[in-house]
Amino acid sequence: MSSGWEVRFSNSRQLPYFYNAQTSQSTWEAPEGLSDSQVQALPGAAKYLAGGGSKPEGQVRASHILAKHSGSRRPSSWKQANVTRSLDDAREIIEGHIATLGPLSPEQRHAEFARIASTESDCSSARKGGDLGWFGRGQMQKSFEDGTYALEVGELSPIIVSDSGVHVILRTG
Repeated sequence: MSSGWEVRFSNSRQLPYFYNAQTSQSTWEAPEGLSDSQVQALPGAAKYLAGGGSKPEGQVRASHILAKHSGSRRPSSWKQANVTRSLDDAREIIEGHIATLGPLSPEQRHAEFARIASTESDCSSARKGGDLGWFGRGQMQKSFEDGTYALEVGELSPIIVSDSGVHVILRTG
């Protein structure tokens, strides 16, 4: 009997996702109860999943919402050629997002996080709902890396300040 799962591609986020045609359920992570070999055998897996869709050794996956400020390393973004807000204003923006996202269920949080990131984040990852993909130690700024590795999957960070600006991070893998 078929599990009903298949791998599809999100044009808005430019990422593969898992869809169950029998239940109309979708998820960014591999469905529970399926082994790596079963995931690789799903329709669409060969086309959309590079490296098996499972966690690369020692790496994490996260999405973030970034609010740049005038003191950011590069105070410009896809939304604004010259970011002039203060550090305090950037913190206030991220605090507002945390207040909105914190009380939501994990499923609601993931969807709402992506919605907010796609319109509000000053990072170019906004076009992917804030998703940064998989990364390992030494690939991100230290405060961002430490903040991400300290989270459990599905957990939302407190405010994280880096040279890029002020972030809230959602650990997704």
